[in-house]
Formats: sequence, structure tokens, C-alpha cells
Amino acid sequence: MSLYKYFENLNFVNCFHLIIFIFLFYVFQFYYKYFTRPNKLPGPFPLPIIECAYCFRGDIKQLFISLNKKYGDIYEIQLGGLRRIVLSRPEYFEKFFNNSIKHAKFMPTAPYSQGVKELRKSGKGLLSNDDFKSWKFARQLFSRAILSPSFNNETIKWTKLLFEELEGYWKSLGSINSDGKEWSLETDFSKWAHRFTNDMIVAVITGERSYSMGSYYNTLSPIKASYPDALIEGADRFVRGINKIVAGVTIFTFLSPFIRHYVPFIRGKTNEILKHRDFIFDKLDQIIKKRRQEIEVMQNKDLKNDMLTSLIIANTERDITYKMTIGEEIFPPMPEIEIRANIFSTFLAGTDTTANLFSFVTYYVCYYPEVKQKMLAEIDSIFPPNNSFQLTHNDLSKLKYCEAIIKEANRICPVSNLLGRYPTEPIEVGGYQWPAGTMFHFDLVSLHRHKDYWPNPETFDPDRFFLDNKNESFLDVKDDDLIKDKNNQKEDRKVEQKYSFIMFGGGYRICPGRKLAMTELLSLMVYIFGKYDIELIDMEAPLKTKSSIITYCQRLMVKIKPRNQ
Repeated sequence: MSLYKYFENLNFVNCFHLIIFIFLFYVFQFYYKYFTRPNKLPGPFPLPIIECAYCFRGDIKQLFISLNKKYGDIYEIQLGGLRRIVLSRPEYFEKFFNNSIKHAKFMPTAPYSQGVKELRKSGKGLLSNDDFKSWKFARQLFSRAILSPSFNNETIKWTKLLFEELEGYWKSLGSINSDGKEWSLETDFSKWAHRFTNDMIVAVITGERSYSMGSYYNTLSPIKASYPDALIEGADRFVRGINKIVAGVTIFTFLSPFIRHYVPFIRGKTNEILKHRDFIFDKLDQIIKKRRQEIEVMQNKDLKNDMLTSLIIANTERDITYKMTIGEEIFPPMPEIEIRANIFSTFLAGTDTTANLFSFVTYYVCYYPEVKQKMLAEIDSIFPPNNSFQLTHNDLSKLKYCEAIIKEANRICPVSNLLGRYPTEPIEVGGYQWPAGTMFHFDLVSLHRHKDYWPNPETFDPDRFFLDNKNESFLDVKDDDLIKDKNNQKEDRKVEQKYSFIMFGGGYRICPGRKLAMTELLSLMVYIFGKYDIELIDMEAPLKTKSSIITYCQRLMVKIKPRNQ
């Protein structure tokens, strides 16, 4: 009560002095912690409250490129209340990606984050789940569904059906040439890529149709797609929501709650992202509820082969061939909130990443005609022109040069800019001993262009991967109970060779959807480049990108016309 009376009797001057005292105490504590930190590394000097956010100019990729040039392959930066150690040399990564470490002490990607918890609302999902048993259970369910032959066949089937729909839109929008025999279309390829991958991921993950390609077509054509307006509008909002969330993850990862919710410009972006999140969650809840009802009705019938069905029936009476265990513990069926979280994580990780990477592939293939000719020769040798064919997984696995193009495009312009690990035990990295709970980031942009490991790193050259006989196909991956990364388990390769290229992460947290992504990318290369001639409208224009946690293609203007075979 006496303390209450003290504050009640404070006048304006006293309140002002108290605020100044509290602020000075905070500044003193902030810099005392900074100057007494262990293993002092070079890096930008932090300021109170905003820390090193003043270095950020709107593009994460350019930020870390500039910091790498200034401070080298190991430095530190203060963001979001954390000291972050940034690494960009392959030998620094080996311990983090080693699956044999007991108890997966290098499995967590980040400490507890109020921002990430706020964004996901409830439920953990694969992306942000650091409880090892819970994560491993979800990961095994995910892998069982996504790596099954039936799922692969569904992926190829949906790629064909959706591409045929895409063809129809292109032909409708195209203008007939003067000879009246051919049509051509000038369009923003990146917009179509994003719509295609959204419709694709919705179909293969949930078994439901999305109509985002039709939505985009309606914005370009006076003749509208023959789908109900509600479906078109819902699909368009869904795509915009996913794009906004992916672009805004940086806000929830690197900025404090105070900045997110009280700085005017950022507060507006935060609220916009949360509104998109709520819409997507409501939509997913509707899809899950509908699928549960379908499963209950189809008692003695074959169920769909999508991931949503697998997650719903896992460890239930309908899942009579499989009981998921971790050690001796049998897990119960997955709660609905976790099903939604895992589907949401899949959308975030699998929609924009695939669309942007295929946009980058298209740009570099069109920019380098010798690469394009070599690619077409390989496609034509396996899928003869002017002949009908049925894509199979076996045929796609023969496209070695096409896969080399995909890898080189991701090397020179990685879709994911940063990976994170938050070890739960002490670790030695870069000649320093680090305590448990140190936040590490892997700068993939600088890693993939490191002059010590990549000759002529700025040159686009798929032969780096095509001529490497030790470089195995991502189409051959098979996750076992330990979630081993086949590409990172080869003992006959030097550390710097193994980790100088990281496309899908590594270790326990390697992307479980990498096979799906490669299947979709290779299928698109066969369908699009096998049937159509794609040219850049302006060969002098640079690839237009912007980066947050991922780098996304903002605009890619191309001319599309049927290929003269």
C-alpha cells in the first residue's frame, strides 16, 4: 500500500526522472551483457531496443551478403532478443547435420519464440516443433504418406491434370500470329508458377481442388473460368494469404513483441498477416472436418491417397496395418489441432519455395541458350516429341541434367536464405566453445557462392552437378526410422564437399518433402519445356527478386509459344 501511495504522489517531473532511470538501467544492463559475452565475434554494433535491426533495409538476402563481405564466415548479430552466430563455411555444419548424435541435441531450429507461437496460434507442426518425440511421430506420419508409391503416382497425376488446365488458360490468352497457325503469349511467368504450385499442393495434400490458376486467369481475360465465384475468390485469398505469411515470417522471427505490435508501420503488417492466418486456419478446419465425415461414411471403401487422410486415420482402427511407436510408447491418433498445424506447415514450406525455384530455373534456362539446348535434348531423348506419353517416376529419375539445372539454380539463387539450429548441449564451432542454447544461423547464400569451394561462383553452370558422379538424386531418398539423410551420410566425401551445397537442409530437419518437390519440378520441366518455347522478353533485365526468410521471384516476363519440334 505504501508503494501505491508513493506512485500516487509522484508529479510529472518525478515520473519523467523515474522513466529516465529505468531506461538508463536497461541500457546499462543491455551493454553489460553485450561487453561481457563469451567468444566476442565481429558483427554490427547493437543498439538498445532495436538491436541490429537498423542494418535491415527490407531484403534479408542482401543484408547477410553485405554482413558476410564485411565480417567474414563467422560473425554475430543481435536480433529479436538473441545473439545469433552466423556461419557460412561447410566445415562448421558437420556436427549440426549429424544424425547419430544421441538425443538429437542439434535438432531444435530455434529457442522458444513468442513470435512463432503467435503466428502458428496453436499446434506445433513439423516446422516449429522442437519436442523430439512429438516431432518424430509427426515426421514419420508425414514421411509414410509422402514417400509412398501411391502418393508419388498421385503427384504425377495431378501435375498432368493441372498442367492441362494451365495450357487451356495460356491458349485462351494467347494472340494468333499473322500466319494464323501459331499463338503466343507474353505474361508474368512467376504469377502462374505460384498459382500452379498452390493448386498442386492443395490437391496432393488434402485431396481437394483449389482454383487459384482460374482466379488469376479471370484477372487477365474478359472470358471467365467456368468455376463458381466463391471458389475463385476463396482460392485467390488463400494464395495471397500464404504469400503474405511467408513474406512476413521475418517479422515474427526476428522482431520483438513490442516492435511487432506498437511500431506503427510494422504493427499494420503484423495485423494483416494474422488476419490472413485466421482465414487459412478456418479454411483448413473446414477441409479437415469434411474429410473426417467422408472417412466415417466410407467404412469399407478405399480411402484417398492424400496426406490429410493419412494423418486423420493414423493409429486408429482404420489404420490396421500400422501402429506408430517411439521406443515402447504407442502414440494416440493425432489431435485435430496438430493435423491442421502440419498441413499449414506443409503449405508454407511447399508452395512458395517450389514456385520460386521453378521461376529461377526458367530464368536461367532462358538466359543460357546452350543450357536450354542440352536440357531439351535430354527431355526429347526420354519423352519423344509429338508422341503421347505417361510420366512415370522411373522416367523422371533419368533426367540427370534437368536435376542438375534445378540444383545449380538453387545454388546460385537459393530459395531458403537461412537455416537455424539451437543446440541443447555445449558445442565447439569455429574454434570456440559455445554454451547450450546458442542460436546459430547458416548463411546459404554466402555458402553457395564461397570462392574456396565453388570455381567461378557467379557463373551458372549445371555441369557442376551433372558431372559429379557422387551426387545422388533426390528422387531416390527414403526416410527410415532415424530420418537419415542419405546424401549427408557418405563417408567417402570430404566435409567441405558434403556441406558446400545445402538445398533441402540436413540432419534430422532435412526437408521431408524434397522428393515431392523434385517430382513436381521435373514433371513441369518435361511438360512446359517439352511442349513450349519459353523466351525472356528482355534478355538484359536482371532476375527480379526480394528476400525475407526465402527469396521469391517478383516478376518474370516471358513469351510463350508452341515449340517447333
